[in-house]
Amino acid sequence: MTEIRGAIVVGASSGIGEALARTLAEEGYEVGLTARRTERLRQIGTELPTKSYVATMDVTNPEDARAGFVELAEAMPSVDLVVVSAGVGDANHDLEWETERRTIDVNVRGFAAIASAAVAHFEETSDSTSERDGHLVGISSVAARFGTGGTQAYNASKAFVSTYLEGLRSRQRGRESDVTITTVEPGFVDTDLAYGTFWDCQPETAATQIARAIRRGRTHVYVTRRWRLIAWFFELVPSRIIQRLL
Repeated sequence: MTEIRGAIVVGASSGIGEALARTLAEEGYEVGLTARRTERLRQIGTELPTKSYVATMDVTNPEDARAGFVELAEAMPSVDLVVVSAGVGDANHDLEWETERRTIDVNVRGFAAIASAAVAHFEETSDSTSERDGHLVGISSVAARFGTGGTQAYNASKAFVSTYLEGLRSRQRGRESDVTITTVEPGFVDTDLAYGTFWDCQPETAATQIARAIRRGRTHVYVTRRWRLIAWFFELVPSRIIQRLL
């Protein structure tokens, strides 16, 4: 009898999250879909080839979001994979606090709330007979590598995501549980958050590459892979030159 695999995708109502939920279902995962737009999630769920579970979740309320995550995980036969894709990134050249605050609430507080809950779930349900105790995937951005005026909160929040996931990987070393943690840093993807079209790709292309990284147990992946050239550029070029370019 084939073992049921389950995945929870946080931020599954659009963009990369939706595309990845569809891709994982095609690969045989039962999928827990979470976001704020319940009806949209239900519609997506009816279109998946495997069983789906829907949970309304607003990560700007971390305590409620964590409780909702636990409830959803308990409702599913198995949760082997958690993808945290929820994010916002409105441009804010005027530094309006409401816009900055929301970006921080979603991309920092909300992300950490769910990522930590996912790792705790994997550790609490670890099985010594399993090859892997769970897999957490966090959607960061190549924008984590630099700061840009107008999107300062977004870039900084994605730097938090990448560094937080790195910290979780470091924490896993020496622990009895074997939780794989993958950082995904996309460049421009054709979603509502996109700020450009240079080397952009469709969400479905991004989902295909992320799913491949999940299968291979990768700890880090750029989407598309050519964006690693941009990341290397920002690591090698002095910051004063980068600021002139941006």
